[in-house]
Order: sequence, then structure tokens, then C-alpha cells
Amino acid sequence: MDAVTLSLPPVPVRTVCASASTSSSVPITNSWSVTARQRLWSQRTRPRFRNYSSAVPQLTVTCGAGVVEINETQFKETVLKANLPVLVEFVATWCGPCRLISPAMEALAKEYEDRLTVVKIDHDANPRLIEEYKVYGLPTLLLFKNGQEVPESRREGAITKSKLKVYVDDLLKSTSVS
Repeated sequence: MDAVTLSLPPVPVRTVCASASTSSSVPITNSWSVTARQRLWSQRTRPRFRNYSSAVPQLTVTCGAGVVEINETQFKETVLKANLPVLVEFVATWCGPCRLISPAMEALAKEYEDRLTVVKIDHDANPRLIEEYKVYGLPTLLLFKNGQEVPESRREGAITKSKLKVYVDDLLKSTSVS
């Protein structure tokens, strides 16, 4: 095996001489000047972004072609009077797990479009629905069939796409029997 030699830049050395007497001056040797240290410090503490408004991205929960975003006024017509079962996802724009499962929900909506309708409801914009359906965690998934919430369909938190499919398949099987 060949030896590898690395050449490193010189490291500033600081030497402090300890003395029992506090009245004597202690020589401190530092290879960096005061201005060089100040320059280095200002470079470390200087913000990396000049335009603060663009430094923080605005994150939103978006809906593609498969998932429809509805509000309180559309809920009765879209969910309670629907012919197909409706999977309702309660989300918020500030919710990380909501953004995390958004692509899985989109894929699910497209894959199950002939058997299931998928809708999103913004938590912050629809407080009456949040209170009525006791949504405590986000994202919350509820399945509705024939205008009623399907018992045992409530699911809170992020979920992988494969587990989401199993969850929906089990619910659709249980609701088709009744």
C-alpha cells in the first residue's frame, strides 16, 4: 500500500506562558494580526443570504390533478353526498408530515380514481370542520361512505405510500361488505 502525504497549511500557534505572579506581563505570541482575526470573525458571522425574503422558502401543500382541495362550504356536497367513498385528508401548510405524504396522496388519488375520491381540507381555514370531526393531529385521514365517517378509519400522522395503499385497501374491503 502506498503512503499518502498530505500537506496542510500552517496552523496559527498561540503560546501562553503561565506565571504565578499576576503583576508580571505574560507574553502571548500569535501569528495572526488583530485585523486578520477580526476579518475572519466577520466572515464567520456574516449572514450568507443578502435578500432575507428569498432566503426562507415558502412551503405549501399543493394539490395535483388527483387530489381536490375543498373548504367547509363544499364539504357537504363533495364528501357527504358523494357516490364513491371519500378519503379526507386534513392538512396545514406549516405541517412537515403533511408535505411529506403529499406525493403519496397524489399517487393514491390517481391510482384509485375509479373507486375513491381524495380531498384535502386546510386545517387553519376550516375551524368548524376541525372541531366537528375532532382533528387533533396532522395530517389526519378519515374515510367517508354514504355521508358517514367509516368507523376505525381515522389515521393521524405521516404514512408511507405502501402502508397508505394497505390502509385504503383494507378500508375499501370492509366498506364494500356492509
